Amino acid sequence: MELSVVIPAKNEAQNVAPLIHEIIDVLNGVAEFEIVYVDDGSDDRTINELYKIIDAGFDCIQPVRHKVSVGQSTAIMSGVKAASGELIVTMDADGQNDPADIPKLLSAARGLVQGSDYCVAGYRRRRKDTPWKRFQSKVANGVRARLLGDGTPDTGCGLKIIPKHTFMKLPYFDHMHRYIPALVKRIHGQVIVIEVNHRDRQAGESKYNMLGRLRVGVVDIFGVLWLQRRVKVAEYLD
Repeated sequence: MELSVVIPAKNEAQNVAPLIHEIIDVLNGVAEFEIVYVDDGSDDRTINELYKIIDAGFDCIQPVRHKVSVGQSTAIMSGVKAASGELIVTMDADGQNDPADIPKLLSAARGLVQGSDYCVAGYRRRRKDTPWKRFQSKVANGVRARLLGDGTPDTGCGLKIIPKHTFMKLPYFDHMHRYIPALVKRIHGQVIVIEVNHRDRQAGESKYNMLGRLRVGVVDIFGVLWLQRRVKVAEYLD
């Protein structure tokens, strides 16, 4: 199988069906794919809505369930471990990432050397967020890019493609999903940035707040800096 779309979700009951049907419509005929939907300890009807779709005969969906919520990075890791595809697509469950952009990222990935390490990262140039949230993101992305040198203007964009073998080489820690481009570069991988669409959230509420992001972000950036300075990548002889 070429493609596994990994979706970490918590309390996204109203967004499950619209997003999954969009993905299926976009990818049918484009790639052999599956959707790995990770329910991260939801306490609403997220899992019920997911099983309604599965019971309707959509066997391309693989559910993964966490008993309690353990966060987005761990949910993504659970999805990647369960995935059968050679390439992993990560995207948010709230519908703000546009599935119509997946073929564009996939085309870029197919043009890279098979077996190499890389990440094709989405860039939300025209974000559908409040001015205050866009300002926070701009400052955070600027600080991160300057310190980590990851060459990515929008590492917070959930839409990315990365080979499974590359993802499994990355160091795991909570919130690591925000630093995937920097972690790929750390192992001498290539990062390609492609502009993608960003949409309004259709239902539900954001799970993040400014103070929480700031607190963990400062610690995480210095943690990634520490990892960057201590990596050794072996080069093999034929």
